[in-house]
Amino acid sequence: MNKGALGTRTICQVAIVTDDIASCAKKWADILGVDVPEIRQTGAQEQSHAQYHGCPTPAHAKLAFFDLGQVRLELIEPDAGPSTWREFLDAHGPELHHIAFRVQGMDDVLQRLDEKGIPLAQKGNYPGGRYAYLDASSTLGAVLELLENA
Repeated sequence: MNKGALGTRTICQVAIVTDDIASCAKKWADILGVDVPEIRQTGAQEQSHAQYHGCPTPAHAKLAFFDLGQVRLELIEPDAGPSTWREFLDAHGPELHHIAFRVQGMDDVLQRLDEKGIPLAQKGNYPGGRYAYLDASSTLGAVLELLENA
């Protein structure tokens, strides 16, 4: 079965950027009938090795996650540093930012997507893995996130 350039058809996460994660998390918890999740901070640039448009970035974000079965809902409140989150929030306000897929062989997936005209916008590491954001808004109407666990 052909799984296309991504190598998967399974969405594992959707994410919303916000300028007030505490308020947003409380509203989502109320709607979902669950507890407000812990709000975490992304790691320092020395840990994340975050790059935005090919350049190191000191950007940080607060994160909160709701586990909803197969899909996690992620809330992201970026700081003022240059990032795909900050750029998106400044341009669109609080709204859906990306759809995420768990992949294997991220470098190969990135190359296949680049060949299809879907450029890498930001990448970095998180404890236990790495991520990449691709700007597919003009071709697919969405930012894609790739997640690869070690």
